Amino acid sequence: MATAIILRKHGKPNVLTLENIDLEKPKKNEILIRQTAIGVHFHDVYVRSGLYKTLALPGIPGVEAVGVIEEVGDDVQELKIGDRIVYITGGYGAYASHRLLDQNLAIKLPEFVSDELMATNFSRALTVKMLLEKVTKLTSDNSILVTAATGGVGKLLCQAANSIGAMVIGSVSSYEKVEIAKKYGCKHSFVYDHDQFVEKIFDLTNGKGVDFVFDSVGMTTINNSIESLSFCGHLVNFGQSSGAIQPIEMSVLAKKSLTITRPILFHYLTNLKIYKDMSNSVFNLFKEGHLNTPETFSIELQNAEKAHEMIESRRGGGSIYLKP
Repeated sequence: MATAIILRKHGKPNVLTLENIDLEKPKKNEILIRQTAIGVHFHDVYVRSGLYKTLALPGIPGVEAVGVIEEVGDDVQELKIGDRIVYITGGYGAYASHRLLDQNLAIKLPEFVSDELMATNFSRALTVKMLLEKVTKLTSDNSILVTAATGGVGKLLCQAANSIGAMVIGSVSSYEKVEIAKKYGCKHSFVYDHDQFVEKIFDLTNGKGVDFVFDSVGMTTINNSIESLSFCGHLVNFGQSSGAIQPIEMSVLAKKSLTITRPILFHYLTNLKIYKDMSNSVFNLFKEGHLNTPETFSIELQNAEKAHEMIESRRGGGSIYLKP
């Protein structure tokens, strides 16, 4: 019997409950997976709390996991029983011991990456690829500000940008995280609500401001993020961990000819070739040692509530995964 976390109403972590589920035989283009490691991210928190109303209730949350194929549909050609795969999907359903999945969403894993590494970092590394290569075209001439620089995506983003040669400035939520941010690729890092935060950004950039801001925090950082930009600068908002951003007046952007993008990773992965190419590129980043990640640790699927509590308290370090 398969089990899954069912979300029946939005609310605090205790609305996540484990239930038995029935699974049908795979359709012609589907595979049946026994999941071994399930990613837990702020996106899941947004869905559970109701900030993102993108999962029909009742439903199974979770967007990515690693697993082993146990059964394949009649039309599945490139995958076989026993293959180890990773996937990301905007259709949810990852918080489960077993699941059915469209074969096109499954990416076969190379031996040199572990289940735990991919469950905690696959979508994050894909997000970094999207931000630096699709949404922007970052070069060594650029300066950037990354909010939540010690978060799951933040750590990878700062390292990747630093390897390109860009000047990376990170904002963090506490003074304890300032040095951690520097360890993961930030040349400079500051607490985001410091009185002189924006002034420091301009001092470091010779009065210019940064070319790009990558903001995943939202409500509490958005004003500083906009003020830190140079003329013709670009703000990329890819998360709202502190709450929804209020409407921004166009006149605010017009002061310095600023632009804003709100990318969603799933939209960039609708093209199957791009999805596979970006996935292989992510595998190579880890193989070549360009990205260092924190130690991973697991929480039993039935205790998903605890995982969400840790994520929201910022105690997870971007390394939690659920183990069925």
